[in-house]
Amino acid sequence: MNNMEWDEESKKVLKLPGEVIDEVSKYFVGNRDILKKIVASILGSGHVLLQDNPGIGKTFVAKLMSSVLGLQFRRIQFTPDLLPSDITGTKVWRMATGDFELIKGPIFCNFLLADEINRAPPKTQAALLESMEEVQVTVEGETLKLTKPFIVLATQNPIEFEGTYPLPEAQMDRFMIRLSFGYPEDDLEILKRRKSWGTNDPSERAKKILDPKSVIALQKLSETVEVSDEVTKYISEFRNIRKDPRVMAGPSPRGIISLMRLAQSMAIIEGRNFVIPDDVKSIAVECLAHRIVIKPEQVMDEVDPESIVKEYMEKIEVPKVTQ
Repeated sequence: MNNMEWDEESKKVLKLPGEVIDEVSKYFVGNRDILKKIVASILGSGHVLLQDNPGIGKTFVAKLMSSVLGLQFRRIQFTPDLLPSDITGTKVWRMATGDFELIKGPIFCNFLLADEINRAPPKTQAALLESMEEVQVTVEGETLKLTKPFIVLATQNPIEFEGTYPLPEAQMDRFMIRLSFGYPEDDLEILKRRKSWGTNDPSERAKKILDPKSVIALQKLSETVEVSDEVTKYISEFRNIRKDPRVMAGPSPRGIISLMRLAQSMAIIEGRNFVIPDDVKSIAVECLAHRIVIKPEQVMDEVDPESIVKEYMEKIEVPKVTQ
């Protein structure tokens, strides 16, 4: 493999993702590996779905991460009565000017927290589809570009089903990655840090490591990370999940592309300008599992998407990469 040297400009920003993770870790007591994967998704210009129990810190991490990244933050609390216009905005007639004025919705930001996204009906959830894929919205026939970088971090509660609307497959596929924190192992440390904050908001105290321009620079840098032909073929082999007799629908081409982009981002975080198979394996379950639909009879046999991805990780031949 041709291991090209970073140029001087690239070297300046190469350490920044690690600094972001370090800064967030000062306030969030939890799985550092999950924070790394959130940052990898952001570097890959992707969106994140956090699926976890209440009180784990999903909203806290979203707010803290946006602050450390130096991005404009907005939050939408999804509810059954939320309308698409509550997300995108609407046009209001102004008598004084004799014209319609656009009142922009909260989606016009850099970092959008879609809190409890599965509590809104499908029509409202669909209002996010265009923005997540095209980085634009259409308000009453007018198409408007969103400011880059544009990142959606959505949360949902996996244990409550009353009053919720499962995300359609098209919506799920637009999330580059689905993550779960799980319960932390050190509640004592959480209490100690909480005492030290007092009435201060950690997101206001946290050091701003990046800004929108720097985030975009890192996103572009991740695109330049080399993926050898051998590793590219390795990534493409995950398409065979679609042919699995237990699967109704497998990872889409968008999902396979996302796996490559995440692997490139993981390489950046590790300080490399080339992808190795371990980069792919470290992120494959979180990237692909939520894109797999298991046949109903297999669900009864307790077959789950995560186990299928892990099975294929063992089954697919791993290429030998020379540095």
